[in-house]
Amino acid sequence: MGLNRASMNILAFLKRNKDRWWALPLILPVVLLPVLSAANTLTQLGDGIVALYYLPLSFLLALMLFFGFAAVPGIVLSLFIRYYDAVGLFETVAGVLHFIVPLVLSWGGYRVFAPRRNMTGYGDIRLMPQRLFWQVFCPATLFLVLFQFAVYLGVYESRQSLAGLNPLNIRTLINYQALLVSGLTGVPLSYLLIRLIRHPRHLTRFISQIRLQIDKKVTLVEFLLWAITLGGLLSLLLLPMNENSSIFTTNYTLSLLMPVMLWGAMRFGYKLISLIWTPVLLVSIHYFYHYIPVNAGYDIQLAITSSSYLVFSFVVIYMSMLATRQRAVNKRTRRLALLDPVVHMPNLRALSRDLARNPWSALCLLRIPELEILGRNYGVLLRILYKQQLAQWINGTLQPNEQVYHLTGCDLAVRLNAESHQQRIDTLDEHIKQFRFVWDGMPLQPQVGVSYCYVRSPVTHLYLVLGELGVVADLSLSSNHPENLQQRGAVHLQRSLKDKVAMMSRLQKALDNNAFTLLAQPVRGLRGDRYHEILLRMPDVDGLLLSPDQFLPVAQEFGLSSRVDLWVLDHTLRFLAEHREQLPGHRFAINLAPSTVCRVQFPLEVSRLLAKYAIEPWQLIFEVTECSTFGNGEQAQHILQQLQKMGVRIAIDDFGTGYASYARLKSVDADILKIDGSFIRNIVNNSLDYQIVASICHLARMKKMLVVAEYVETEEIRSAVHALGIDYVQGYLIGRPVALASLLEAEASVADA
Repeated sequence: MGLNRASMNILAFLKRNKDRWWALPLILPVVLLPVLSAANTLTQLGDGIVALYYLPLSFLLALMLFFGFAAVPGIVLSLFIRYYDAVGLFETVAGVLHFIVPLVLSWGGYRVFAPRRNMTGYGDIRLMPQRLFWQVFCPATLFLVLFQFAVYLGVYESRQSLAGLNPLNIRTLINYQALLVSGLTGVPLSYLLIRLIRHPRHLTRFISQIRLQIDKKVTLVEFLLWAITLGGLLSLLLLPMNENSSIFTTNYTLSLLMPVMLWGAMRFGYKLISLIWTPVLLVSIHYFYHYIPVNAGYDIQLAITSSSYLVFSFVVIYMSMLATRQRAVNKRTRRLALLDPVVHMPNLRALSRDLARNPWSALCLLRIPELEILGRNYGVLLRILYKQQLAQWINGTLQPNEQVYHLTGCDLAVRLNAESHQQRIDTLDEHIKQFRFVWDGMPLQPQVGVSYCYVRSPVTHLYLVLGELGVVADLSLSSNHPENLQQRGAVHLQRSLKDKVAMMSRLQKALDNNAFTLLAQPVRGLRGDRYHEILLRMPDVDGLLLSPDQFLPVAQEFGLSSRVDLWVLDHTLRFLAEHREQLPGHRFAINLAPSTVCRVQFPLEVSRLLAKYAIEPWQLIFEVTECSTFGNGEQAQHILQQLQKMGVRIAIDDFGTGYASYARLKSVDADILKIDGSFIRNIVNNSLDYQIVASICHLARMKKMLVVAEYVETEEIRSAVHALGIDYVQGYLIGRPVALASLLEAEASVADA
């Protein structure tokens, strides 16, 4: 037991200090340098020796990249062990300096110009320029220049054959290409070897990275076909040349490796291709004499082949990096396309994808209308956090393949598996009601409406289904329990919504095409004067005229009321301007929606139109409903006062139907009071209505307001309202609504009479 504890302590000590100069940085070069030097390939060229591949420089540079200056003692020691017995102390010291200078300069330059990324694993295309320069070009160039200089000075007497008297010869070119290709392939290989020794568990991560980089469309058959093709070409290269050899056993076959490796680079990713290409290259270089015959022009053939090693390596590595990065970008783009960038939740596109993957699903919609008001008061961050936390709360009850999805506005969607979905939806609703959201120390619990339906893949009209679920979710807010879209009531509700949307579309077309029709109904005074109330009609698909109660509520709901009112005002004033000679001093009353009366810009728009058509303000009467207008408070009052200051008259329409009408009238300054027709219609037969009308007239006289009685349809009613002293009467007895243009004919007939 004591021995085990001691060994564990030793292992822990070594693990903590493995990067010290006396640990791995010292051991690795001493052990591995002789082994990796076996990959060097040297050959006789004329009266000298050239190198086709030289790995020690790349291996020692990889050590510097890993351990920094801690690797220097190990590098010096390994070089002494390797060269001292063969060349003596002087050349050994010179050789050590020959290695140290390029290594330190290249490593230092890379750390300066690639900060914080100098230890990053290979495969990042963004670092390729820095690595090509500092790990390939710089060490190879410095190493060769120092070598040529040392040989010229006679420092390397034993290595004279590697250089020659003239430094600018074909041997120098081949040596330089060998150093470049060694740096291009040897540094990543050495880096991976050191990393596996330093962290053996990195092998698992490396294999997983290989799998991730392989194209998802790659099949086992394709990989085997590629491997067989590569193995066949390599076998042809390794066949010794003889009298019966074909062109495929020459360096021609070496050129065929290029398209095969590019095939692999585009399909299998950088990690796997670099792992395969380096051994293939080492074997091809080591057995070069099998496919390069020794004949006239041998040096030229060797130089060309050496350049092929370099070019092929660069193209294969670069294309594998580029293809891998492109696949990663495409994968990230596809992932982000399924994720909302603000809320960081799966979006509608992800919902559509998941519905397509499952043949049957239960689709739920969660509506939180109060979240809109809370967002206005506390900011959009509240809405984001609420959705995120609610989704996290719901995810705790979902199965692995189920999810919560972000929708626009204040809605969320949930996809459930079809099995036992009814019971699970009830459970989900109870779970949602237990959710608590805290904002700045304040607990908030807005009501959540839940609607659901049972769908089958493919869901071709997902947007329509979600719209229907939204309508039913509004019903759930009232019932306080989940509502099923497939129920009859929900279908009826959705049909009503479709009718509203269709009406809204017709309204929009009528506004764009000036398709409305204006009617005029006379309002006659006791003193013989009169004016006309403008009534709006809209043609339906069959050309029949629709009354305002059929389309104006829809216009109010969809925010088109103000546009409709401005259209009526514009066309009425235009009619007055065009026929001011036939209708001198004529007055028109126009009804205004509550949203129009509350618009700050409305008085300016009225003033602009009056000036445009040269119409006097007293010729215009605006009728506003008592219950809706004055319920909007001071804003509506201020707008009406501005209109009165301009000279426009204000009439309170449908007075008596609103809540606390008399109390509101105390603070209202209007010119005309129109009594609602429900009181006038029964004034003869109902004494209570008679007394109500009488009291309204008394109150209006105290406020110095003119009174108009609507729905005067019989002589008895007219006599009754005249007895009460009402100033103006309106109804079918006085005159039915007629087309606006017909007023010209009526005025002409009066003038002729």
